[in-house]
Amino acid sequence: MEVAAIREFVEQRLEGTNMFLIEINSSPANEFEVVVDSDERVDIDSLVELSRAIEGAFDREVEDYELTVISAGIGQPLKVLRQYKKLIGLPVEVLLTDSTKILATLVEADEQGITLGYTKRVAVEGKKRKEEVEVRESYPFDQIKWTKEYLDFK
Repeated sequence: MEVAAIREFVEQRLEGTNMFLIEINSSPANEFEVVVDSDERVDIDSLVELSRAIEGAFDREVEDYELTVISAGIGQPLKVLRQYKKLIGLPVEVLLTDSTKILATLVEADEQGITLGYTKRVAVEGKKRKEEVEVRESYPFDQIKWTKEYLDFK
């Protein structure tokens, strides 16, 4: 069983649904982990259904393999553009390749990168105190080490 064949099957199976493939991990021991996400939420029944469909398409009698189908975990780095797009308007935590960490609202996302919006305290000429101003900055994906959904548990 090959990752490419699983990828093609899963992408066809999820086409037209609110679910999408994030990645497929495999091991030399023929263990496959299929990671999916959704524009809304992934329920356990959808994962079971997808797992059964994959097992039905790839016979265990012909090729011995282990299969796990999971949803992308909360707090895991985003990996595909569709994950970024579903978080537009929500807070994210971004680690840049220069080790700068940014907590901001995801404003835009496209194939080139992301735009973040956040409040920054800046010195204003003629005033003693710094003032808060809204800042929007764009970052290409090659400057981003990871982006995660930010969850505030306060």
